[in-house]
Amino acid sequence: MGSAFNLGKLFGIQLRLHYTWFIIFIFLTISLVAPEWSHWLYWVTGIVTSLLFFASVIAHELAHSLVARVYNIPVKSITLFIFGGIAQMTREVTHPRAEFRMAAAGPACSLVIGGVFFLLWWFTRSTVEPIATMFQWLAFINFGLAVFNMIPGFPLDGGRVFRSALWRVTGNYKRSTRIATRVGQGVGYLFIVGGILIIFLRPFGLDWFSGVWLAFIGWFLENAASASYRQVQWRDALRGFTASTVMTSDSPVVPSNITISNLVQGYALLSGHNFFLVADEGKLRGILTLQNIKSAPQQNWGVTQVGEIMTPVEKLKVAHPDQDALSILEQMDENNMNQMPVVSEGRVIGLVARDNLIRFLRTRSELKM
Repeated sequence: MGSAFNLGKLFGIQLRLHYTWFIIFIFLTISLVAPEWSHWLYWVTGIVTSLLFFASVIAHELAHSLVARVYNIPVKSITLFIFGGIAQMTREVTHPRAEFRMAAAGPACSLVIGGVFFLLWWFTRSTVEPIATMFQWLAFINFGLAVFNMIPGFPLDGGRVFRSALWRVTGNYKRSTRIATRVGQGVGYLFIVGGILIIFLRPFGLDWFSGVWLAFIGWFLENAASASYRQVQWRDALRGFTASTVMTSDSPVVPSNITISNLVQGYALLSGHNFFLVADEGKLRGILTLQNIKSAPQQNWGVTQVGEIMTPVEKLKVAHPDQDALSILEQMDENNMNQMPVVSEGRVIGLVARDNLIRFLRTRSELKM
């Protein structure tokens, strides 16, 4: 997810904050402060409550992530955004039991957290009002988070549980995903219709903002379901193909002793390529990207050789000609890479680039292959 910055790591998983998080953080903080609460204590309580809510969301996503690790599924990051949080996993599950346990872990965690806050409210309900109210709200919202996520619409947790059940019964992962996605899209459309009805009819005393918010959530769910299914289709389409099938063999190769200035003038500006393989006598030495080039002061381009700024082969992930294309894409996702050299007997024979994979998949989709 773009437009996010890193907060640090927890259990080795990168925590990220999307800019839309600040929107919901401010909204929640203001909505949690009662009109009659003018003392600074109430504002502090509102801020702390919002922070604890998002800590609960992180715990929810961590539950998914830690169970995923049990099944050897790498988790790259957890990002907080306007709708809560999302864990980025670089590989899909391979068994319905793993899918069920991963999906159920998040709501189960939210129920436990909600129970803890309920007990805290029970013991503080007759003491300081803002503190008791904070615990009460956190208990309610965590229970609500668990219930909402168990709606049987993919890619919500309930939709994944639903898919795991279908997968177990039918033995067909692709068909189960398609059915769960259709249900997820249906849930999204229901939310949109419900939001529109609330805007115009105002049932049960609900205001127009509640309708807009519900419709917005529905729109998000429908798009998330479609995007998730498309990703599953693309990954499935890569099965059976190898690096030698999807690689490009006309990637620009430059020697390590060429200067940055000559590279830019003779290759980058003319060809439009934004990455280059660096090889001497056919042997891979490293890879050079525009980021590498920009890291060097422009006034030194005439004397700086690409071998000095390239990413050396020792730090690269390389693919072999017969390596499965899907595993290459998963490695790219896991290591935040956009290209991977294909090497045979120490020599570069091609390059697998994310852009090329996407074009390959889109072409197959258009040809209905």
